Amino acid sequence: MATIGRAARMGAGLALGAVTAAAHVLLLLPAATALLVPAARPSVAAAASRLAGIERTRVTTLLGGVDTAAAAPSAPRALRYLGARLPVAVLGGIVIALLLVGTGFAITLLWSWISGTPWVLDGPPATVVTGEIVLYYAASGVVLLYLGIAGAAVAVRWERALLARLLAPSLEEQLTQRVVELASTRDAVVAAVDDERRRIERDLHDGVQQRLVALGMLLGRARRHPDRAAELVAQAHEEAQRALVELRDVSWRVYPAALDTEGLAAALESVAERAPLPVRIACTLATEPPAAVRAAAWFVACEAVTNAAKHSGATAVTIEVGTMASALHVSIRDDGCGGADPAGIGLAGLARRVAAVDGELTVESPSGAGTLIAAHLPVAEPLQALLPGRTA
Repeated sequence: MATIGRAARMGAGLALGAVTAAAHVLLLLPAATALLVPAARPSVAAAASRLAGIERTRVTTLLGGVDTAAAAPSAPRALRYLGARLPVAVLGGIVIALLLVGTGFAITLLWSWISGTPWVLDGPPATVVTGEIVLYYAASGVVLLYLGIAGAAVAVRWERALLARLLAPSLEEQLTQRVVELASTRDAVVAAVDDERRRIERDLHDGVQQRLVALGMLLGRARRHPDRAAELVAQAHEEAQRALVELRDVSWRVYPAALDTEGLAAALESVAERAPLPVRIACTLATEPPAAVRAAAWFVACEAVTNAAKHSGATAVTIEVGTMASALHVSIRDDGCGGADPAGIGLAGLARRVAAVDGELTVESPSGAGTLIAAHLPVAEPLQALLPGRTA
């Protein structure tokens, strides 16, 4: 069913491309005139960019094309693309028309054969369709169907290639876009670092510091009351042990040593061990990701489990980690009450942490249906792929 749906979507994309080609022809004619009339150039340029944007949406949505451009194409590039795609639009339209005519012919022929209704094949008089006639047309129909499907596949590949070659951003545009992204993620990095500092300060103040104050008070009482020194020193020893445990917890939440020594899977296991609810982990990694990506993935998983335990009323959490297309994917799903607000303090902090490594965080939390937190973390620095002689 998925293959049939994909084929139908591509067929619709080719048919729509043939229809829009007529609008391109109507635009290219005044575009040539606009070269002699400067006043008409802005309108033609705007129309060309708009049509090219529509075609880009059609190809990426219906034909499976990949386009990394974020802004509308320039007028020269748009006109060049619209002119170059006219032949493929004609080819696609012809192929789709032949497939529709052939399908209609086959349906009519089969219906006449099944119902016994005489049918005019090549002209009067009417002929009764027999099995031999059906086999004759079926043999030639299979060949024509194969040629039609092959022609449609060629047209789809041609559409994708034109989009990637003529509308994809240039190296300079990619570098400019990347600089803008880095400028925005720099603010996210600063905010993430500030959030981390405040969290560490809060953990130290509310936990370890209070334990150390109590320890100091117990030792002071032991000095003032020698007759109770043994009892008070024993209490101070217990308080010191609790302070050490909380200090280890704080250091683990900052950065667990297992991330560097044993890898991401082992660090996630420690998250499951410390969680107050059952956590199932599915981690399939061929190689360990870079340290920054590893830390971000662990942080997302740790905070998501903590939030699920504190706020969602969940009874179980599932963590799935894997790599796909040079990126690390982390998803955390719980069976809680849902309704999490992506703009809340906790999830907004997670988003900033993910943005600091050029990643993207998505949250799906319908009320009463649990929460899904997914992080897409690029393994390689995208800027390297733009530099000559470098690959991501």
